[in-house]
This record gives sequence, C-alpha cells and structure tokens, in this order.
Amino acid sequence: MPAHGPTRLRRLRGYPRPEPLAALEDIRYIRETMERSSAFTAVPGWGGVAMGCTALAAAWLAGRQALPSSQLAVWLGEGVLAASMALVATQRKAQRAGAPLTSGPGGKFARTFLPAIIAGAALTAVLAGSEAARLLPGIWLLLYGAGVVTAGASSVRVVRVMGTLFMVTGGAALFLPQWGNVLMAAGFGGLHIVFGIVIAKKYGG
Repeated sequence: MPAHGPTRLRRLRGYPRPEPLAALEDIRYIRETMERSSAFTAVPGWGGVAMGCTALAAAWLAGRQALPSSQLAVWLGEGVLAASMALVATQRKAQRAGAPLTSGPGGKFARTFLPAIIAGAALTAVLAGSEAARLLPGIWLLLYGAGVVTAGASSVRVVRVMGTLFMVTGGAALFLPQWGNVLMAAGFGGLHIVFGIVIAKKYGG
C-alpha cells in the first residue's frame, strides 16, 4: 500500500475544520440560546421585602379611611410607590448580576409580566367609582399573581409559587370583598415579605 494511503483515509474520515466566520456564528447562536433558556434571577428579594412593608403600612392607613374612594386612593398611591421600588431594585440587582433587563431572560420576564398589569390598570380605570370597585382588591391580587406566574416561567421556581399564592389570595378576595383590605395586606404585604426574604437569601439579594 502506498505510504500516503492511511494518511489520506484518516483525512477523509475526519471532520473538516470550520471556517472562522461559521465558528463565530455558532458561538453567537449558542450564547443567544443560553440567554433565552437561562433563568432570570434578578427578581429583587430585599426590594420585595420593602414593598411588603409599604403595603402593610398602606393597609393600615386604608383601614382608617371612612370612604371607599379614600381607601382606593391609598392603595393606588401604594401601587405607584411599589412599582417604582420594584423597578429600581430590579435594575440594581440585574446590574450586579450582569443580566440586562431589555434582552434575554430579563426582556422575556418583563414582556410576560406587563400584560396582566396593564389589564389591571384598565379595569381599575373602568371600575373605580362604581359599585363594582369593591372587587378591585381581588382583581389586583389575581392579575398580579397571574403576571408573576407567567413571568416566573423565565425565572426560578419560588417566583412561580409566590405568584400562585397571590392568585389564591385574589380569588378569596373576589368571593369575600368585605375582607379586601385584609387580604391585600396578606398578599402585597405578607407574601412579598416572606418570599422576598427567601429570594434574597437564596438568589443573591
């Protein structure tokens, strides 16, 4: 057999070296796939605890209001405050973790969370001032929980558990609207504090 025969056979059986551009494309594809499939862990733990504390304060203040419209105003103010706190806390944790909020798991988390919040805002605008406004605590808790559950698909399991419990609390508030303020305190206050501590200790703050 000629001397070059085995060498030629080995070359035929081996894999051709990828071209530099093809290799770069493969690396970019792998990186993007990992970003899409990885869990978004920038959900703020201590930020959730702070939101829970302000919610408890809002529940106490709302309980001292004589008019339903005044109670609604207290909780609307709390909603704006809590949203601002959540945005700042999430941004800071994402920066520490190197997880951008506008792409990858962070972007997916935001896109799946916001529709439920927008629906809640629309229902609030329609129902506020009407007899059906007493259902708003249940609607808020239920839609917030639904948003957390769906967004939690791109996050860690504890986030989905928290969202499920928010939905259970919201369902109870719909059937027991007279307990709306108490259940709001239990949900936006208690659940945020308990799960915020768990997330902070297990997932870096």
